[in-house]
Amino acid sequence: MNKRRSLWNVLLLTTVIAGVTDEGARAASTLPQTTAAGGNTIHSGAAHVSTTGTPVRHTTRNTAVVSHSNPEQLSVHASHLRPHGTVVSMGQAMFQQQAPGTNPMKALSTMPGIMFNSDDPQGTNTWSQQLYMHGFQQQEIGMTLDGMPLGEMTYRNYNGPPSPTLAVSSENVDRIDVSQSAGAEDIAATNNLGGSLAYVSSDPKDKMGGKVTQGFGSYDNYHTFVRFDSGKLNSSGTKFFASYMRQDAQVWRGYGEQFYQQVNAKLVQPIGNDSKLVAFFDWGDLHQFTPQDESPQMQQQLGYYNSNYYNGGTSGFIAASNAANGNYPSNLANSSISDKGDAAYYDGATNNSDIMGYIKADLALTKHVRWITTAYGQGESNQTTWGLPIGNNGNGYDPSYYTHLNQTYGYTSALGEIVKQPSIERFGITSKVQYDVAHNHISGGVWYENNAYSSSMWMYGQPTVLANGQLSGSINQPLNHFKNPVEELFNQNYNTNTFTAFVMDTYNPLPNLALHFGMKALLNTTRVGDGYLNQYYYGNVGGITSGVSQTIARPFLPHVSVDWHFLHNHELFFDISENVHTYAESGYKLSNSPFAVTQGSYNTNINSVHPEYDWTFAIGYRFTHRLLDASVYAYRTNFHNRLQAVSVAGQSVQNASGYAVINTGSVTMNGVDAAITLHPFTRGMLRSLSLTNSVSYNHAVYDDNFNSSGTGPSTAGKRVVNYPRFMYKGRLSYSYKNALFYMDGSYTGKRSYDYTGDYNIPGYWMSDLGMQYRMGNMGRYNKHMDFMKDVTFAFNIQNLANTHWISTMGENGNAMTGGYTNQSMLFGAPRMFFGSVSVDF
Repeated sequence: MNKRRSLWNVLLLTTVIAGVTDEGARAASTLPQTTAAGGNTIHSGAAHVSTTGTPVRHTTRNTAVVSHSNPEQLSVHASHLRPHGTVVSMGQAMFQQQAPGTNPMKALSTMPGIMFNSDDPQGTNTWSQQLYMHGFQQQEIGMTLDGMPLGEMTYRNYNGPPSPTLAVSSENVDRIDVSQSAGAEDIAATNNLGGSLAYVSSDPKDKMGGKVTQGFGSYDNYHTFVRFDSGKLNSSGTKFFASYMRQDAQVWRGYGEQFYQQVNAKLVQPIGNDSKLVAFFDWGDLHQFTPQDESPQMQQQLGYYNSNYYNGGTSGFIAASNAANGNYPSNLANSSISDKGDAAYYDGATNNSDIMGYIKADLALTKHVRWITTAYGQGESNQTTWGLPIGNNGNGYDPSYYTHLNQTYGYTSALGEIVKQPSIERFGITSKVQYDVAHNHISGGVWYENNAYSSSMWMYGQPTVLANGQLSGSINQPLNHFKNPVEELFNQNYNTNTFTAFVMDTYNPLPNLALHFGMKALLNTTRVGDGYLNQYYYGNVGGITSGVSQTIARPFLPHVSVDWHFLHNHELFFDISENVHTYAESGYKLSNSPFAVTQGSYNTNINSVHPEYDWTFAIGYRFTHRLLDASVYAYRTNFHNRLQAVSVAGQSVQNASGYAVINTGSVTMNGVDAAITLHPFTRGMLRSLSLTNSVSYNHAVYDDNFNSSGTGPSTAGKRVVNYPRFMYKGRLSYSYKNALFYMDGSYTGKRSYDYTGDYNIPGYWMSDLGMQYRMGNMGRYNKHMDFMKDVTFAFNIQNLANTHWISTMGENGNAMTGGYTNQSMLFGAPRMFFGSVSVDF
């Protein structure tokens, strides 16, 4: 990063301190979704903030009152105070300030303690998406959509979509409820060690209408979103919406397409005055090129725009074939890169087809009893690819495997295509009962899911480059589904049954005090069979784990919290919870799953492997006033039985290429978030000006040394990899009449790239800018355009200062020590421009 660019970022952040507008932006603060009993309520779309001094109350049984001036605006009367201490809500107003199609997690990352990374500016590439919350990565954060479990957010997810954006279009997300601790015992998840994200989809509107959004951006970025709302179709209030989304762009480094299309539909059928049936449907079709993984060595010698050989034509294929035979292009040949064969591949791509949905019955059985039951299902097929440089001259990238292919199948190409083909079929049901009586809000429920996950990997053929520069056949295109494989490389079939049950009670001994007691029980059984491991490809390592099963039973996972609204606009809370993470599932050597190893390794280590679990202790304070909102949140987490893929020799730790999965001990995390949002003017032209500053500090260290041989570098007391100790975030936001302006700025501190802390990725400044202008009802300009109820123009600049920065880290695992040649990081996108027009009908 050059000095001029650093100076620009410093000046930007010191001159423009971030904030949020009255209209949407208090979501960046850590204020909960609240309403005031008897007071005025600001409908910010993200957090409902009380403007009176009365105690802030939460809904346990909501009564909705429709505003006559705006039928879609609801005000909610509360009957009990509900503890929300560690729960924060962010809504549409913040999401809509992003460029169309942007992952809502990018908006979440404006909150203290949350870091979201992606190599593309909209955060849609599933390989590069990375979310951290208070030191926990996305695999350790539970996620749901309208109560339907979404499983672990991973590239090749085994129990849900790779990302929530594949379950619901960004424009259809009404809000996200963020639980910052390990509690939330009612959430349907088996991995919420570090909290949970509960996505809530928007309901169909009461009046017939629609929305069309067309976005444009750098690198041929086009985003189209069309939604139709039926309005109430009959006297019972039946209504639905259906939407179509299409995202299409070119990668910013190299060549290739980022394409995704999606259909959402939701039907709501009211029953009586306070019950309803809800049905939701999602279909997605994704085809994306994945970025080239980099090492610090490659970054320094090959630059910011290094990419794969693929260029859409035969010349890229020929260049990759030459490289597979050791004839590298000049930039690689003249470099001192230690592993030139891995510095660039022919291609890397993702093809994903997904269908999922649910049917929900939300029934008011009596005035005080509500029963909510959801039945859901998902089917998904996936192909993730990379071009294998085998080599065919005896000195290539993998000459022994080429010899096998040549002798067995007569294979003569220097390239092959490795394709992992996981698939999911899962079905489940959640059911809970809520009972309000006296000063208690009692609820209990169960969740059951059966998940059939198949994980396989295949070798597909590519044509041979002939002496005259011609190809012997057609190229298997990366974004097409591959057919006719040469041979299978590995296979495992998993079948998992999960059952959880919870009970909890919120007791209000005083109107401004809430005491919460709850617990969750978990039973999870996974069986692995049909194992196969290709000895020619992997070497003579023995068979893969197969014909075994593991059961995890935790009958008592407690959660206790207190929420006290004292004095005037003051809130104090604390939260204590325990949770457990069931074993992950994946293909051979692709994760820290104890099943993703050879049978011999499994037999050796399984008696010392136990499920990961943690205790989280949190305490917080909030102050809410018309002039400022302030909050402090402190936490301590003790994370036990941490599972990690480790080399047998104890010299490296890499999730993607480790040899054994072992218990590496504990991690201790202590952290604090602090945020303040100023609304300095209560009247006049500047009344909507908002300024926000937040800082986060996380001291996360390994408690033990871990390696399988008991020797090697020390890791005890070293920083946790990939997550910074310090983050600063700020926002300036201002709206006047129909115009909105905001500027975000942030600083992410240095991150440890290896387990011993010897190699660190430096910190960086980042800044974004956005503007919107709402034309309102076009009938005011021309009566013939009255059908357009609102027209909004928007403009966004991502990475305003064009910073060169490292976004995702550790996607291929982290080295034990050093890390200079470890190819496990991705560059963040350069400065990009986005514009859009949105029309509401």
